[in-house]
Amino acid sequence: MIKYLKHHEIDRQQWDDCINHSANGLIYALSWYLDVVCPDWEALIKDDYQYVFPLTPGKKYGIGYLYQPYFAQQLGIFSVHPTHAVITGMFISAISKKYRLVEINLNESQGILTENPVWDTNDKKMRFIQNLNLKLSLDQSYEELLSRYSQNTKRNLKKARESKVSIVNTTSVTEIIQMFRQHRGKDIEKMNDQAYAILQSLATECNQRGCLRILGAMADGKLCAGVVFVSWNQHHILLFSAVNTRARHNGAMSLLVDSFIKEHAGSDGILDFEGSNDVNLARFYRSFGSAENFYDSLRINHLPFIVKAGLFLLRKK
Repeated sequence: MIKYLKHHEIDRQQWDDCINHSANGLIYALSWYLDVVCPDWEALIKDDYQYVFPLTPGKKYGIGYLYQPYFAQQLGIFSVHPTHAVITGMFISAISKKYRLVEINLNESQGILTENPVWDTNDKKMRFIQNLNLKLSLDQSYEELLSRYSQNTKRNLKKARESKVSIVNTTSVTEIIQMFRQHRGKDIEKMNDQAYAILQSLATECNQRGCLRILGAMADGKLCAGVVFVSWNQHHILLFSAVNTRARHNGAMSLLVDSFIKEHAGSDGILDFEGSNDVNLARFYRSFGSAENFYDSLRINHLPFIVKAGLFLLRKK
């Protein structure tokens, strides 16, 4: 039986034990991480924390729903046991009974449900959307990893060195956020003040827990690009990055990623590039020899027609 627990009812020790021992565990699902990205998160629990599913409630136009928090690309089911289709179907059914509007991402271990549905295929108000993620295994030498870079990336690395771009370590995400807001961020509607505040808090928490790494690229003594990585159990996530106009021409971002790869080459680690649904980002991430992985978004809309119509009109304003 699947139990629904409110935030204050969750046994955090048991929760984190499950995530820590799950083959598909992700830093996004640890209790302290969820506290930052969605402070009022709830849970579905099965078999005394053998299976857990974080619920991230919010409000859209005054209507309660489940959403995907900023900086938590994948959630879904986490378990110390293999997750098969029947279990996935049970959790999805439990979600749909609790929430009438759902817009969340599952994790890769749930399989590609767009191709192997585990829900009532007659329910036109429930659907799955396939998403692309790119990952690079770091278990080979740097020379072997470098040989798989695209020719364009190798040219960018040469350009960065000729431009005397240098890499520095920092623990401050503020300057990188400011750079992003001044350049790419102003064209991304969903990146708002709340998102940047969450990133700032997340960087602080991750730094205190020893799982934050921020690299900056300097050109003529000034920051021109930066990357924020979070790491847990040898899973390194490229969480956030920013470049200014100069970095678009001097290969700084390629040098930043290459520097991280070089440092971790020959380990058991994985570099998770995230953000791969963006065509241009996917092209850049592929250029380091990364491999395709897929995960699904779950969309449920069981709202009455009159409410849907109202939401549609609000979005059009």
